[in-house]
Amino acid sequence: MRHGIRRFPAIWRASRLARRWYHARFDAYPDWQAPIAANTGLWDSARNAAQGGRRVLMATSIGSYAHAISLESALAAALTFRGAEVHALLCDGSMTACAECEASLYPDVAKFVEQGPARDLCRDCQWPAERVYAQLGLKVHRYGDWLTPDDRAEAKRVASSLPADQIESYTLDGLAIGEHAHAGALRFFATGSLAGEPHAEAVLRRYLESALLTAFATRRLLRSVKFSSAVLTHGIYVPWGILGEVVRQEGVHLSTWNVAYRKRRFIFSHDDTYHHTLMTEPREHWEDMKLSVTQERELMQYLRSRREGMFDWIVFHQATLQEPGVIARRVGIDPARPVIGLLTNVSWDAQLHYPANAFPNMLEWLVQTCEYFATRPDLQLLIRIHPAEISGFPPSRQPILQELRKRLPALASNIIVVPPESGISTYALMSLCNAAIIYGTKMGVELTSVGLPVIVAGEAWIRNKGLTHDASTPAEYFEILRQLPFRERLGEKQLARARRYAYHFFFNRMIPLPFIQPKAGYPIYNVRLDNLKALLPGASQGLDIICDGILGRRPFVLHDGAPAAGQIAGA
Repeated sequence: MRHGIRRFPAIWRASRLARRWYHARFDAYPDWQAPIAANTGLWDSARNAAQGGRRVLMATSIGSYAHAISLESALAAALTFRGAEVHALLCDGSMTACAECEASLYPDVAKFVEQGPARDLCRDCQWPAERVYAQLGLKVHRYGDWLTPDDRAEAKRVASSLPADQIESYTLDGLAIGEHAHAGALRFFATGSLAGEPHAEAVLRRYLESALLTAFATRRLLRSVKFSSAVLTHGIYVPWGILGEVVRQEGVHLSTWNVAYRKRRFIFSHDDTYHHTLMTEPREHWEDMKLSVTQERELMQYLRSRREGMFDWIVFHQATLQEPGVIARRVGIDPARPVIGLLTNVSWDAQLHYPANAFPNMLEWLVQTCEYFATRPDLQLLIRIHPAEISGFPPSRQPILQELRKRLPALASNIIVVPPESGISTYALMSLCNAAIIYGTKMGVELTSVGLPVIVAGEAWIRNKGLTHDASTPAEYFEILRQLPFRERLGEKQLARARRYAYHFFFNRMIPLPFIQPKAGYPIYNVRLDNLKALLPGASQGLDIICDGILGRRPFVLHDGAPAAGQIAGA
């Protein structure tokens, strides 16, 4: 996960004492004592009544993910008020590598290979989350409670003996263990490929062992304690990808969530990570929607605000140059030839299998695209490298431009590259273009909403919406490129369709929670409640939709996302 959520600065996170001080002095985690004290009878009654109800497992596991513990503990309380018996699952140091581990924390990666996170990160991971759930009086399961010595020995045996070239494709009883272990290792190094990393294989084997331990513990827990639902963040990497695999296989309903772009809002999905579900969700939620004049005005107001991110809590780039004419002259665009924009994404992020991708990875797509445009001097290719390569967390250790230059030392003269550190507005750049080509960026939703034709070669969420030119093979992709430049922008009907989807995406799929308070620093939000009544059924439409989705598999979609006139909802 990158998404601009900055956890502890590296120097703090590497220091156990600093992290203890941080946890003790600041509100990184919710304190449930005060709101419970204000409603002691109400809470005790709800908790007692929920015993024996439908069991729900809050399974984020990594206790130092304070933003996850904050949201999930609030959901745990809300679900308790709705009759669910809520349990939590936390790692107790059993994992040998996880998403909390990053190469940036280990100047000597060999030390991580030898010791893993046990001597530093693990020591202060579990206890803050344990304290949160203890205040609520909810049952906590620990990985170690569900692992046997045989499990640990088997995980170590497989991780040490499996041939390296078989790890990524390794499955256990149908569970895609190797895929998520590989994605976890890529995230650890913040690279799109493990090639060239001296300790890559050893780190990958650590993630494989950890993935197996997660699978063994989770499977035994779910077979012993019958849960109807499980809730976890992301659904990718280690441990969440493995947790999701096991939950689905065991027939337990899975709900995944992630912080949305807009403040106080979250995206929830059924049965899989939102990286997958947003490409395959039913069109019925938005296709026949009729936007009112107010809704369309609010949508366009919000889309304009995205340039500065004033209503978002995920912002990668603060542009200092917004004027298209000035930008065109500065980057050297020839006004006599059409410009085709190309937007990259971060190479290591969410490296999962997407069957619709036209290319095996983003770099291969970029290389072949540049080779194609070298044969099209009638066009100009304007490449914008994603600013999150340097502003995201962790920052990429494998810059895509550097990798491109290894493959193509000299780019054709009709190819222009705007690097990630540039202060030029991406929106202004795309306004100069005849069309945009994307791989996995989310900007396809915004670009189609202003009428720009978009070509999709990867896992962008705008795929499959009847709005873009989608390619699933190289042949399809290059056939689309041969049609460039396009004769016109999106027509009136297509533009209206694009805005319906954009409204659905930004307003109805991003669900607001009024008790979530954005804040500076880590985490980017906390829970603000004077008492527990704000978690009762009927107190919040967004909370009701989330709880109904978790307990009853109802769609995680706002029924009426229209904000009040003159306002942007969630601002």
